[in-house]
Amino acid sequence: MSNKLIVALDVETAAEARELVARVREHAGMFKVGSQLFTAAGPAIVREIVDGGGRVFLDLKFHDIPNTVAAAAREAVRLGVSIFNVHAFGGREMMRRAAEAATETAEREGRMRPGVIAVTVLTSFDNATLGDIGVTFTPEAQATLLARLASTCGLDGVVASAHEIKQVRSVVNREGFLVVTPGVRQRAVAGDDQKRVMSPAEAARAGADYVVMGRAILQAPDPAEAAREVCEEMTRADAAAAG
Repeated sequence: MSNKLIVALDVETAAEARELVARVREHAGMFKVGSQLFTAAGPAIVREIVDGGGRVFLDLKFHDIPNTVAAAAREAVRLGVSIFNVHAFGGREMMRRAAEAATETAEREGRMRPGVIAVTVLTSFDNATLGDIGVTFTPEAQATLLARLASTCGLDGVVASAHEIKQVRSVVNREGFLVVTPGVRQRAVAGDDQKRVMSPAEAARAGADYVVMGRAILQAPDPAEAAREVCEEMTRADAAAAG
């Protein structure tokens, strides 16, 4: 994989998203459209990025009854996204139905099938946060458990902190199983609520297929230069690991 960087378009308007896409396009392997931008600009901004040749990770973390999530999966396929996610806490049937709906829709309508990945444990969670909702496992143990479940349901990968990548790889020995890693930081970011973080190089060395970065690039004086530096850092890490 030549470019592991997913730039998170966590901005308020479609105009801001367009400007960022134009500025960092040559350095970004993909663009993440999450809850903020999708709520502000709707599916039109996704279509615009895709029609312009960009790849989109639709980060809406679908979590509902299986029938509703399967319907959302069909629409994600029609949007032309490269990856979309569901929440692993939605359970076995929900994840299985989402994967099946994506495959069936792509085949029936002659479209590209996006990767369907499951969010395991949010990177803002720690032991105390999990305990508040009745989960007694550590974030690492919970993420590993949910990754194994996602794999058995036919999903193509997971969203997991860099701290959990090795554990996930140890329980899911499947070629092509993606690990998309948020919580990646080069430097401290004001107001950051992420708890389980690593640098881009550390995430690459740990085995991340993609790293998701938003504020560290969006708030940089020169987002394009920040994105370029991240890509170079991960390329060096990959080369060192291969050597």
